[in-house]
Amino acid sequence: MRDNFLPISAQDIKKRGWKELDIILITGDAYVDHPSYGTAVISRVLEREGYKVGIISQPNWRSKDDFARLGRPRLFFGITSGNTDSMVANYTANKKLRHGDDYSPGGRAGLRPDRAILVYANRVREAFGDITIVLGGIEASLRRLAHYDYWDDCIRRSLLVDAKADILAYGMAETQVVEIARYLEGGRDIAMASIRGTVTIGKEVEKLSDCVEIPSFEDIKADKEKFNQAFKMIYREMNPFAAKKVAQRHADRFVIQQPPALPLEAEQLDKIYELPYSRKCHPVYAAAGGLKGFETVKFSIISHRGCCGECSFCSLYFHQGRIVQSRSPASIVKEARILAEQSDFKGTISDIGGPTANLYRASCNVWGKRGFCENKNCLLPTKCKDLNLGYQQTTALYRMIRQIPKVKHLFVGSGFRYDLLADQSAENYLEELCRFHISGQMKVAPEHAVDSVLKVMNKSDSGSYERFAAAFGKMNAKVKKELYLVRYFIVAHPGARLEDALKLGLYLIRRHIYPEQIQDFIPLPMTLAGCMYYTGKDPFTGQLVYTAKTFRERQMQRALIQYKNPSNKKLIRQALRELKAEHLRKLFQV
Repeated sequence: MRDNFLPISAQDIKKRGWKELDIILITGDAYVDHPSYGTAVISRVLEREGYKVGIISQPNWRSKDDFARLGRPRLFFGITSGNTDSMVANYTANKKLRHGDDYSPGGRAGLRPDRAILVYANRVREAFGDITIVLGGIEASLRRLAHYDYWDDCIRRSLLVDAKADILAYGMAETQVVEIARYLEGGRDIAMASIRGTVTIGKEVEKLSDCVEIPSFEDIKADKEKFNQAFKMIYREMNPFAAKKVAQRHADRFVIQQPPALPLEAEQLDKIYELPYSRKCHPVYAAAGGLKGFETVKFSIISHRGCCGECSFCSLYFHQGRIVQSRSPASIVKEARILAEQSDFKGTISDIGGPTANLYRASCNVWGKRGFCENKNCLLPTKCKDLNLGYQQTTALYRMIRQIPKVKHLFVGSGFRYDLLADQSAENYLEELCRFHISGQMKVAPEHAVDSVLKVMNKSDSGSYERFAAAFGKMNAKVKKELYLVRYFIVAHPGARLEDALKLGLYLIRRHIYPEQIQDFIPLPMTLAGCMYYTGKDPFTGQLVYTAKTFRERQMQRALIQYKNPSNKKLIRQALRELKAEHLRKLFQV
């Protein structure tokens, strides 16, 4: 480990004895050299390949000056909004401006512009003209083709087109960004590249082999049925082992998506997470009050990526992919030892996990041969018999880390897939968690309690959660500890009517549950739920799907779930009156 941050100023470049940089990365986040930050990972991967990389973090976008501070890179500018979509970072689900930003120093809002990638790309063009621009990160990944934008409430073009960039890397992008650099190093036209996990713009598609043309931007903007058709076609071309190229016409040009990058083997993942990260915020932020987003992950370990759950509201399917990719236990133990030797380590590793904590080392025989099954879900209606869960390896890993000197506690703070913990085969793993790795609260996401809503969410039925809660209660008694469940719920998801919110509220009242972790549904680009929100239909079945779209109904649904909040009393009375359920006022204490 070292404090050798990559250059952020002309003085830094001079200190290294460099005349110019090969690549400059621009990010909407503050500069944190930690593997939880995408810019840090990409910069270290490129550095390992011998490229001279500089960072411009949270530039002042009101002029081109800040974008020129490191000069003109020899190969390209890489642009990302940061770890979150800039519109999600700047606005609430009800389209109100947020007053803070966990990825900015001191939590200060306003350092990241709306549609950050678009703004940054325009400023780079203004400063450097025809320089090559590469887009990446979650914002680029989910906006790589024409998409529905919740904040503008309209269909927007591919971000690649709007930003006038040269190539877009979707997904986690470590392999493709190196290929892009090598391609440019050879002096080749990046528009002609056929690099997995990338999107480019072309004039024609007739000569492309294995290519599927989906409805155009103009078509899906004019016709919601065409939007659904395009969504289905994109969804079916996400298997890295079987996907074809996807082409979508935008006026007289085509946006061309190459098949997804192949999943990484454990050895490849290990090399990425073992790069020489300083694991610190850049010292220029020392006087600003730190970074809240960094403090929560500073002593955490990423063990795997990808999720085979396919929840309707989640973007992971289109970003990290459905195939779970896990690091080796040896690599994770090595990282734990590094954390334990940090001068400010207090003995607690706050988290070890990924998108779903209990999918570490999950595997399926077909994943490495032909990818995932096209018409079969790994977890629904029940877990596929061919999906092997790595609980035995996981508990062995936890025990190794607990034996490291200076490690007093190893907690698992990531969310769990509770339906996989309700089965008897998970009993030993659940006991290990409850005895040693839950810091008092375990995070799970029932999301709702009405089966018709859960079906639209592509979640397990309510009975699955009940079985887990019973197993968790028994395990609490067995280990003689007071552990609690932190339950996450989503308000106003497609398929959830006001009467469903009432049923959920009654469910919670009768179980004396008062949830604080409530998420107002946001229809993210390129998610199934976002598609249903916009079109009012399930694109796969053609069935109509109700969605609460007025601010008032969304408020009422939330009020029925957060029934103890005094400020919700008026909304609860209104909801009960609309539902002709005023006989329940006493139960809701209104």
